[in-house]
Amino acid sequence: MKLGLDISGGDFAPRANVLGAILALEQLPDDVELVLIGRENDITSILEEKGVKSDRISVVDAPDVITMEDHPTRAIPQKPNSSISVGFELLSQNKIDSFASTGNTGAMLVGSMYKVNAIPGVIRPCITSVLPTVNGGDSIILDVGANADCKPDVLYQFASLGSLYAKNVMNISDPRIGLLNIGEEEGKGNLLTQSAYKLMKESKDFNFIGNIEGRDLFTGKADVVVCDGFTGNVVLKQAEGMYTITRQLGIKDDYLERFNYENYGGTPILGVNSDVIIGHGISNDVAVKGMLCLAYDVAKSELTQKIKEAFK
Repeated sequence: MKLGLDISGGDFAPRANVLGAILALEQLPDDVELVLIGRENDITSILEEKGVKSDRISVVDAPDVITMEDHPTRAIPQKPNSSISVGFELLSQNKIDSFASTGNTGAMLVGSMYKVNAIPGVIRPCITSVLPTVNGGDSIILDVGANADCKPDVLYQFASLGSLYAKNVMNISDPRIGLLNIGEEEGKGNLLTQSAYKLMKESKDFNFIGNIEGRDLFTGKADVVVCDGFTGNVVLKQAEGMYTITRQLGIKDDYLERFNYENYGGTPILGVNSDVIIGHGISNDVAVKGMLCLAYDVAKSELTQKIKEAFK
């Protein structure tokens, strides 16, 4: 298995990404190879500094960089020699099994849609985030930013995608799907959630348990929480903000520490033809290691193939 990593993306590139790859190499199985994509001189100098020589690491030179300020739609065609563009080219040619980056999220989404394409039948690919639950487990929420405006059939597909992810990557045999709403009753919510509820309650594609409220997000009431990307991103940023505040206040708690982004590394883009993993822009080496380990778990589970089969 070959995992591609964008070395030039993120706030602490290239060093954090190379160091994260070194950490991941120690944890991943021996048959996993890492393909480091970025400015070759930068990558090799850090590897030499750390005394790392391994036939499980290869370097692909990509001299250009797509920055956070670059327009996502224009960046890939305007910078074909960038690490993100080269990474997607390798992915589309099956020269790597997955591609991970902590760089420009918009460019990663655009590359996924136009370089490897959406799986036939998927209306809109989406991204997820982990919700640590008080019982020690994890739930996921989707979408968290790729699709700010959604229609009911899109939310229905998010439920299907989330259920497949929970089954195959999180190893939950019969994931409970909840629709995030302002009340538990069927008639609550706006036109979107009311219509989505009607579609989802009749589904045989997943285990729909009904509406859940914001207070239920971290209780484990649902394994998969479905919402539009605008709402999901607000939830995600609120959770990140509360974690930051607890750290600033000096509050130490094992449960609250599970909100540290370093624990999760990244999230896959669900619904595209290849495995694409997006990491947080502020990722350090530990988070990059986690992102690569997630990339391995997703590839090993054959999640993309199982989504293709489900959406035939």
